[in-house]
Amino acid sequence: MTAHRLHIARDAGLLPHGLCVLGTPDAETALALDGLEPRFVTASAQAAGRLPAPAGPDHPESAPATLVLLPRSKALARGWIAAALRLSPEAVLVDGQKTDGIESIIRDLRAQAALSVGDAISKAHGKLVALSGPKDGLSAWALPPSPTEIAPGLVTVPGVFSADGIDPASALLAAHLPPLKGEGADLGAGWGYLATELMVQSTIQRLHLVEDDARALDCARLNLASRPAPERAIYHWADVTTWRAPRPLDFIVMNPPFHSGRAADPDLGRAFIDSAARLLGPSGRLYLVANRHLPYETRLTELFKNVTDMGGDARFKLISADAPKRSAPKGGARLARPARSR
Repeated sequence: MTAHRLHIARDAGLLPHGLCVLGTPDAETALALDGLEPRFVTASAQAAGRLPAPAGPDHPESAPATLVLLPRSKALARGWIAAALRLSPEAVLVDGQKTDGIESIIRDLRAQAALSVGDAISKAHGKLVALSGPKDGLSAWALPPSPTEIAPGLVTVPGVFSADGIDPASALLAAHLPPLKGEGADLGAGWGYLATELMVQSTIQRLHLVEDDARALDCARLNLASRPAPERAIYHWADVTTWRAPRPLDFIVMNPPFHSGRAADPDLGRAFIDSAARLLGPSGRLYLVANRHLPYETRLTELFKNVTDMGGDARFKLISADAPKRSAPKGGARLARPARSR
């Protein structure tokens, strides 16, 4: 989708050699920029791993042009565009789908008297627009200089998952976790809420926080710094589906993602379950929370000998699974349900 508009922009001479790209590009977007030697600035470990050029979360000091791939968060989108203008005041390009709010962003840009905004390229249910202006022309859109405290001792930044407060599904899982011990992991750790709850357990020797979003992981480091024995936490900017633990793990907790952009995609959660089965030791146990409608039970019973419904509430289900199978069976284990109190 973005690639279609980039081909038009490239033919129009809007994409110079060595441009900077802010966002999370897919393979088609990267291919559309082939030969321009772009500098990719992305907080996504998964995106960085699939890009043909070096990529990471650090911004350059300047660039001949900067392309912003619009994120879902409006605050983050505005912050990236403001940062792009500081990097490349003569040539900023903003691209996004209509469902990501590109039209409202373009309207807001046109309302800025200090900016010169060109005609939009419209293609494939999205738009791309070029603009220029003074470096500080969007200072009011800049991201806050430090993370925001959303609860006592907990900070986040715009655009991370559950940036405005503690996620209710994660809170439900934390409230139902039993005492844990040994070495474990929080897959898709985000800004570290589950980890902060786990670190009060002195029987946990090591806790690996594996997170795709570098900005969220930076928040997790801050949030765990004041927890008991914070040196037990080990941080990994990595794709959960390919990350390898140093040794088989005793436990895993997770609240797996299930959206790709704005579309629901249960395969993301299934991929997390696959990783958990691969990473756990023979007697290791997985604890997960998920929306009630997500069909994870079949994959769980294929990969684990024992799967237990831990309950939950009207919106979320809690499931534990232990004894991962070392080869996927044709059938599956029975889904055990908790005894009902009388």
